Amino acid sequence: MKLFRIILQVGDLERATSFYGELFGVAGRAVGGGRIYFDCGAVIVALLGVADPIPVPEYVYFAVADLDGVLARARKLDALATEEVHGEPAGAIVVRPWRERSFYAVDPWRNGLCFVDETTLFTGRR
Repeated sequence: MKLFRIILQVGDLERATSFYGELFGVAGRAVGGGRIYFDCGAVIVALLGVADPIPVPEYVYFAVADLDGVLARARKLDALATEEVHGEPAGAIVVRPWRERSFYAVDPWRNGLCFVDETTLFTGRR
């Protein structure tokens, strides 16, 4: 079994396409049906334009090679999360208790995103 797609509901598909294109540093592709696809490794992040978007209940995690670059783009988009994670600022690059170097962001529709330095991924395996 493989996870191949996750859908994020957004209220303004054009604005979301621009937001995610800038945040991810890649262009999305229109596939019809009010959807834009972003290829994120083996998993597609699909944006679905709806009138009353419901944010995903938990953060969606992305492994990235250039964490500092993604942080700069998230800061420019005013997307950094403002809460704390284990007593540390969520919107800052921090080595978390599980040893991942990461930061948290939130899109304009309250979908939570976490970006993790790909060299520090914790998968529960040694």
